[in-house]
Amino acid sequence: MQEVAHIASLILEATSFIVILLAAAFATALFLARCFRGGLVDSYRDYRANLGRGILIGLEILIAADIIKSVVIDPTLESMLVLGGIVVIRTFLSISLEVEINGHWPWNTTRLQREAEEDARRRDGAG
Repeated sequence: MQEVAHIASLILEATSFIVILLAAAFATALFLARCFRGGLVDSYRDYRANLGRGILIGLEILIAADIIKSVVIDPTLESMLVLGGIVVIRTFLSISLEVEINGHWPWNTTRLQREAEEDARRRDGAG
């Protein structure tokens, strides 16, 4: 069981690395293509958002690999504390990237959607 978990965590780590690398490559290619068509400011904003999304996905995969390693391979108190620290740091990074991408806190999404729907209903009713 530990050998399978070790292989799975290695595969997840490699997958995370590949996801981040591909996201950076695709975001950069898209950015350069959009820059040649004009609109540098919008292209830059989209570039950062696309790059951030790729990093977020990579971080989530890395967390899965760390959980497997800490819980299955080395279930000691020390490894659990290290896992807790890693999860806290990566959660902070994820929230920071989410705010950077969307321009608001993740928990405001529902409120913002509700307000947009109310505005749309008001416009439809007024028109």
